Amino acid sequence: MKITDIKLTQDSDFATASARVDFEQSDQPAKDVYFKTPVAYARGFGANPDAFLVGCLLPALHLGEKRIFVEGAVCPFLKEGVHVAMHILSHWTQGRYVPVPVESGIRKHQNLPAQPGAGMVMSGGMDSLAALRLNRLHYPDTHPAWVRDSFFLHGFDIGGVQERGAKLHVFDRALTAASCITRDAGTTLVPVYTNIRHLCDERDLWLDSFFGAVLAAMAHGFSSRINLMFIASSYDIPHLHPCGSHPLLDPEYSSYGMRIRHRDYELSRLEKIKIVSEWDTAFQNFRVCLANVPDLLNCGRCEKCVRTMTELTALGLLHKTRAFKADEVQSEDIARFDITIRVRPPFYRPLIPLLRKQGRDDLADTIASLLDPSTA
Repeated sequence: MKITDIKLTQDSDFATASARVDFEQSDQPAKDVYFKTPVAYARGFGANPDAFLVGCLLPALHLGEKRIFVEGAVCPFLKEGVHVAMHILSHWTQGRYVPVPVESGIRKHQNLPAQPGAGMVMSGGMDSLAALRLNRLHYPDTHPAWVRDSFFLHGFDIGGVQERGAKLHVFDRALTAASCITRDAGTTLVPVYTNIRHLCDERDLWLDSFFGAVLAAMAHGFSSRINLMFIASSYDIPHLHPCGSHPLLDPEYSSYGMRIRHRDYELSRLEKIKIVSEWDTAFQNFRVCLANVPDLLNCGRCEKCVRTMTELTALGLLHKTRAFKADEVQSEDIARFDITIRVRPPFYRPLIPLLRKQGRDDLADTIASLLDPSTA
C-alpha cells in the first residue's frame, strides 16, 4: 500500500486533510481518503501522516498488502506502536494478518500544542457519556486532562457503510442531540467527517479490528489542538476479547505527541448506565441506535435499542427517559434477535436476576431460554 499526496485544503465550508491510497497487491482501486471538519472547528486540524498510517493500517493487513509506504515523516514512537499492534492483530487472527514493514520518513521533532488539552470521542451512547461524566467528576477544569473537545465522527456508524448512503440528515439530528449534552458539560462538540472506512467495508473487519484505529486516526488529525484522546471502552475486563477497540490495541496507536487512552473498562455496561442516568441532560438525549432511521433518534426496534431498553427496565429506569418513544419492552421484542452471537451474552445474562426483582419474569424467562434453550 502506498499513501501519498497527503495535503490540507480549505474552502468556505470545510478544512480537509486527504491522501491518495494505492494498493500494490490487492486489486482494489486507488482511493482518495479524507478527514474533514467545518472551518469553524478547524483550529489545530492538519494533514498529519500519522493519521493516515493508523487509518489505513487495517485495510492493508486485511487485504494482504506487503508493505505500507507513507509519503511523509511519521513519529517513531507511533511506528513502534504500530509494529506492536500488528503483532497483536496477527495473534488474534491466528496469523492471517501478517505484520508488514512501514516505510516512511522519521519525524525528528514533535511540536506539542501550546496549551496541552484533552479530547474525547463522542458517539452519544452510554460508553462515551459515562466517560464524559466521569471526566467531569474526576478532573478539575484547570487540569489538562479535563476534556475540552468532544469529537463526533460521520463515517463511523452513520455513513460508515458506503452502500447505505451518507445519511447526513441522521448525523445532523444526532449531532443536535449530542450538542445538548456537550453544551451542558461545557465541552466543544467538533463534527468530523471521513470516508476512510470505505477502504474496506467488511463488517467483521470493522468490528473485530478496525474501528478503534479510525478513532485514533481522527485524533492524530487534531494533534496541534489536543495531545490526549480518550476512547470509551466497549467491554469490561471480564469480557475482553479481540475487538476493533481494545485496551491492548488503542494505546499502541499513540504518537509521542498524541496519547490515546482506552478508558473505563473496569466498569460494566450496567454501571455505565447508572452513571449516565444520574446526569439528566445526557439521560434524555442519548443515542444508542444503529439502525439510523429517518425519524427517530432511537428506533426502539433494533437489537441495540431493545437491549438498552431491557437494561433500563432491569434497573427500573426506562420510564425516566424520553430517549425512547416506548416505555415498555415485551418478550417478543427480545425474542426477535439471536442474543447468542458475537459477544452479546455477557450483556444479557446479568439482566435475568434484575428483571425478576422488577417483576418482569416474562423478560427474564425469554432471555434465559434464548441463552440456553434447554431451560425453555
